[in-house]
Amino acid sequence: MITKRFTNLALCGASASLLISVNAVAGDCSSARKDIVNTAVTAGDFRTLVAAVKAADMVDTLKSPGPFTVFAPTDDAFAKLPAGILDSLLKDPDRLGAVLKYHVVPGNVWANDVVKLSSAKTALGQTLAISTGRSVKINDANVIKTDIEASNGVIHVIDTVLLPKNDIIETARGAGSFKTLLTALEAAGLTDALRGDGPFTVFAPTDAAFAKLPEGTVEALLSDLPKLKAVLTYHVVPGKVLAKDVVTLSEARTLQGQRVHIDSSSGVRVNNSRVVKADVGATNGVIHVIDTVLIPG
Repeated sequence: MITKRFTNLALCGASASLLISVNAVAGDCSSARKDIVNTAVTAGDFRTLVAAVKAADMVDTLKSPGPFTVFAPTDDAFAKLPAGILDSLLKDPDRLGAVLKYHVVPGNVWANDVVKLSSAKTALGQTLAISTGRSVKINDANVIKTDIEASNGVIHVIDTVLLPKNDIIETARGAGSFKTLLTALEAAGLTDALRGDGPFTVFAPTDAAFAKLPEGTVEALLSDLPKLKAVLTYHVVPGKVLAKDVVTLSEARTLQGQRVHIDSSSGVRVNNSRVVKADVGATNGVIHVIDTVLIPG
């Protein structure tokens, strides 16, 4: 069972809530309640996490009013990652930010709330699995300390870094060549939809494909959200349609409602776009990479 009492931590205030910081440990509760970032800094066990928050440019976010619940991996947890993963993440702020958001749940979720839950939706949009019993686990991570209170939320300490599922969005993010597509999906409010169970088949235009559009087209779409949403859903087909299935089709109905034409006589073309890479797997579907943005008629 998660407990709110930890060794060497002062119990401060008439409400007997734990205010964890260097000052609280020393028994001085006057300035115990720092924000999430400063609380992590003073704790001393989250140097890697704090460095990652800075690298992902999330310091201001985690200093904002929130409130946030952070499942915070210790330095030892980061050290358990396979060689090269942390260095790779620190060089890719977008992917790093996604990993960090996967550790954050909006709102204050205290220990006595966590043990009543089977899941929690993160700031990334994906869901964490929560299991309770003799101990509490968040996905595969053990919760080793709870209810470290901050002025804008609460920290629960975990012993393993949580890595997001490779759904359509995270698979595209990891590829590194779909920044414009990801920006457009976020602007159109479609990110969470493509994190859903699906499955989905996405004909995904690369950044180079968006760059081929006439000057000003992307900006115009980003300022016309209904049209942007129509364009993006025109790239999504319900179901998981692998390359071996695509080549047997002459058309496919999209989420936008219109159909795309498929020609596999010489390679595979979708309307006037060429499929340059097929069958990029995701947990909720498949991505086929295309070299031209599809515009509905």
